[in-house]
Amino acid sequence: MTAIAGDQGKRGRLPRSVTVGLQILGVAAAYYVAARIGLLQELVRGQVTPLWPPTGVALVCLLLWGARVWPGIALGAFLINAPIGPSAVAIVAITTGNTLAPLCAYGMLRRVGFRVELDRLRDGLALVLLGALAGMLVSATIGSAALRAAGAIEAGDFWTVWSVWWTGDAMGVLVIAPLLLVLRTARRPRDVPVRRYVEAAALLISALAVTVTVTRVPINLLFLVFPFVIWAAVRFQLGGAACCVLGVTGLAIHAAAVGAGPFAGQDLLVKMITLQAFNGSAALTGLLLAALTTERNLAFRLLERATRQLSDVATELD
Repeated sequence: MTAIAGDQGKRGRLPRSVTVGLQILGVAAAYYVAARIGLLQELVRGQVTPLWPPTGVALVCLLLWGARVWPGIALGAFLINAPIGPSAVAIVAITTGNTLAPLCAYGMLRRVGFRVELDRLRDGLALVLLGALAGMLVSATIGSAALRAAGAIEAGDFWTVWSVWWTGDAMGVLVIAPLLLVLRTARRPRDVPVRRYVEAAALLISALAVTVTVTRVPINLLFLVFPFVIWAAVRFQLGGAACCVLGVTGLAIHAAAVGAGPFAGQDLLVKMITLQAFNGSAALTGLLLAALTTERNLAFRLLERATRQLSDVATELD
């Protein structure tokens, strides 16, 4: 009977090649959809944006399924760049850069023992330094060079385009990757007091309201958002921080794209410095503080468990 049940279970499973093929197609579709969303706020040539969500999507897919799904990243990048690229050579080069960047980030994160739970400070630092800042240098450099070689940008604009490209890809990792990693294990909490739901709703509404306000007034008051990011990270750890950061950075990007509030009257480079200084600081604050809080809470739980065990042993000895 056991052998028959085992045979039936094997027959019910898809072949490995089919499973991998479906994963690749899923990655390509997710990359394409995320890219279409990112292009809604393009700032350079219709294809360079201050937040490029596909980098976060691609890195998470690699972390969960391994390097075998890289063709899905390449396919999604090609499909999104083909209609907007300046030339065939540039399209291939940009697609290559978009594929290599998350692969490089994935390789570096694996080498340092990164855990997708993001429950240690070292994991948060690794995602920031290796996954976002270092890994995305590849796509920014290849992509900007491809646009310059194709004559799509002037030589004097190279570093401005490079900075937008790099920070956009890095922000995609910092903002989108933690959110997706949280959603993959999200479960409806049990036995949670109503006041926690009220607090979460009040936090989110307050953070969005303050962000809308400070991105519409002519003076730079963006720093007023940070108490809410800290509140989210300390009280709700990674899930709260990821949601809060996504909301506030999204509103800031929209304000920069339309030239509202503190972004009004600035040239592209100054606008990007202001925007990415805010977005990067918000993402770093939320991610690292959430990881540190989670690590601290875990240490407290382990200490309490050890204390109970020692107490039980002492009781038995008495």
